[in-house]
Amino acid sequence: MQLAIENYLNRWLFKLKGPEAGPVLLTQRRVFILPTRQGLLFGALLILLLTGSINYNLSLGYVLTFLLAAMGIISMLHAFRNLAGLLVRSGKTDPVFAGEHASFAVCVDNHRTLPRYAIAVTHNKQAPVFCDVAQSATATAEVSVAAPRRGWLRPGRFTLYTRFPLGLFRAWSYVELDSRCLVYPRPDSSKLPPLKPQSDTGASFEAGQGNDDFTGLRPHQSSDSPRHIAWKAAARDYGLLTKQFIGRADTELWLDWNDLPASLEDESKLSRLCRWVLDAEAAGISYGLRLPGKELSLAYGEQHRHNCLEALALFRLQDMEHGKTA
Repeated sequence: MQLAIENYLNRWLFKLKGPEAGPVLLTQRRVFILPTRQGLLFGALLILLLTGSINYNLSLGYVLTFLLAAMGIISMLHAFRNLAGLLVRSGKTDPVFAGEHASFAVCVDNHRTLPRYAIAVTHNKQAPVFCDVAQSATATAEVSVAAPRRGWLRPGRFTLYTRFPLGLFRAWSYVELDSRCLVYPRPDSSKLPPLKPQSDTGASFEAGQGNDDFTGLRPHQSSDSPRHIAWKAAARDYGLLTKQFIGRADTELWLDWNDLPASLEDESKLSRLCRWVLDAEAAGISYGLRLPGKELSLAYGEQHRHNCLEALALFRLQDMEHGKTA
């Protein structure tokens, strides 16, 4: 019965018209409250006590019944007050790869002088994240949302609820924050190819000025010079790898969509280019990315890595945001 009533309220009384820009204030009109299963049992117990007191004219029974009823009413008021008046806003969300879970930060601000306890934040019936919000303070709940495919991910509705203090009533509200997460393509298992002349198939390379040309990475050996160890790759849990060089040192790597096999599907090409971007960044070499209608010039660093992965994530999506996930 409670679930049916709640679903009715969700469909008709609490319609949300897309993401709400800026912080969302949980006014009294946005907060709903219903008795929990324990609350219904508590109400049934009060009816039995009242019936017995009337039948047997028990004055102490009346006292106990009305005392428990007062506790129930106070519990209902505290549950409603515990949620009403909170300010909900979105926090920072870091990009993830397709197939992973995005972590959306939901910030709960309490601008009143009374603390709030046991505030639960959940998404699509997942396990809730609980937080207490001190007076005039902010608490952050990290909510996990599945990211099955590349592009922009919007989480949709978040549910905030509380059963404080006695668990007899459940007060809840919905918010649809204006937040999104960038989902990179899922990298495949292919390795960065060795240096080839630019006319060869595969990724194309252009050599710059220097003393050595970077040819790739190989497993580290004890006799290798420490200055040739790919420390960035080791920091990303790739293990100890040694950079191999021939000829000249400053190598420029072009990752070109047109150099990939024509038999590969678009998503497979994006996955391979994603892997190569990660490997090139880990190897510490300058690289560029060529896609149909878009080119990112040779560069290196975290910002360039993000720009390349973002271009792959939004390739031919025309900046369309895919909807919330189940």
